[in-house]
Amino acid sequence: MNATKKVAFYTLGCKLNFSETATIARDFTDEGFARVDFSEKADIYVINTCSVTENADKRFKSIVKQAQKVNPEAFVAAIGCYAQLKPQELADVDGVDLVLGATEKFKINEYIHELLDNPERTGSSAEVYASEIEDANFYVSSYSIGDRTRAFLKVQDGCDYKCTYCTIPLARGISRSDTLENVLENAAAISAKGIKEIVLTGVNIGDYGKGEFGNKKHEHTFLDLVKALDAVAGIERLRISSIEPNLLKNETIEFVAQSDTFVPHFHIPLQSGSNDILKLMRRRYLRELYVDRIAKVREVMPHACIGVDVIVGFPGETDEHFLETYEFLNALDISYLHVFTYSERDNTPAASMEGVVPMNVRKKRSKMLRGLSAKKRRAFYEQQLGTTRTVLFEGENKKGYIHGFTENYVKVKAPWNPELVNTLHQVTLERIDTDGLVRFVFASSPVLR
Repeated sequence: MNATKKVAFYTLGCKLNFSETATIARDFTDEGFARVDFSEKADIYVINTCSVTENADKRFKSIVKQAQKVNPEAFVAAIGCYAQLKPQELADVDGVDLVLGATEKFKINEYIHELLDNPERTGSSAEVYASEIEDANFYVSSYSIGDRTRAFLKVQDGCDYKCTYCTIPLARGISRSDTLENVLENAAAISAKGIKEIVLTGVNIGDYGKGEFGNKKHEHTFLDLVKALDAVAGIERLRISSIEPNLLKNETIEFVAQSDTFVPHFHIPLQSGSNDILKLMRRRYLRELYVDRIAKVREVMPHACIGVDVIVGFPGETDEHFLETYEFLNALDISYLHVFTYSERDNTPAASMEGVVPMNVRKKRSKMLRGLSAKKRRAFYEQQLGTTRTVLFEGENKKGYIHGFTENYVKVKAPWNPELVNTLHQVTLERIDTDGLVRFVFASSPVLR
């Protein structure tokens, strides 16, 4: 394969997938490939798949068609969670040439070289390489630097939890962590590129510390990681993407509260406000612990932004259970919700549970919680009006406006000004615009950095 070949990537799913796509893309560019947008003509299209929701599965076929429409002769490869869970299903999609599972995806260049350099390859069917998930017992460092303002830094992979609705342990394997030394080196490399914010990501990052190769020896804790990153020179902002409530310890909350680098923003999965449903889900906490975690954050960071994941329509969720969840969330001092409509996933215990909730009921409940989320976000934004915050401006011109986020995740807007891109400014939050974003005035101080 010569240096003029072009490669394009499409990523479905989570921040972790984006960090891994970026790492794989760098391997291609290191070999001399030119990376182009997925909408452009490329010789190779790589689709990093997700299987958390049913919609992510369904989107795969349309993405393959999109690539074929641009270049019918292109080589199409599928990697990621869906590729590990259902490799043959992806291989049967017309136009797919290669499917790689969890242990193979980081060697995609080798597989593509072997296939494209093989004169006997007919191209009539896809090649599939997907080992058993038990073989995914090693760790590959990853980080994304796709835009100029923030990077996703992978610190952990896999999960040892056995939630009854989740396929992630089947798709990514056991919990394992990067070495602290590697994480710090990657953080320094990101900072050196002028990126202002690093978002820590993984499958279950609060579980950080399990050995690099999947052993159960805890080399470091999540708190060790947070403290070490806080000391890295040149990093302006550090953000914790999502952390389980049972793993978010008081010591971590208190450290973030006094840190100049870690921002006051937590995303804490709940999934249900009913203890009955939490038990059916095999979550590792009850709602009482969740209340305690929210209270602790509010005690030391009253202005913190707190996001919540919640699943509606889980098997056995009655109207009473849902109302319990709604009232629980309504009473909590939180800032927004990510609402997921439960969908059955193969090879999970929940898929065969009794008490299946009709899809129209699931959608109705989802709509109700999304309405509650809008109300919560509005109330949080209103609480922030009149305060002075630091905004990191992003790089995209959105219909004549530039957007940015405060340290506590209030989304702001201003007329487009390219000089603001990737800069930090102190602003005073003034009013909420008709689109729900916050308008501001610059504080008296100049650009911070």
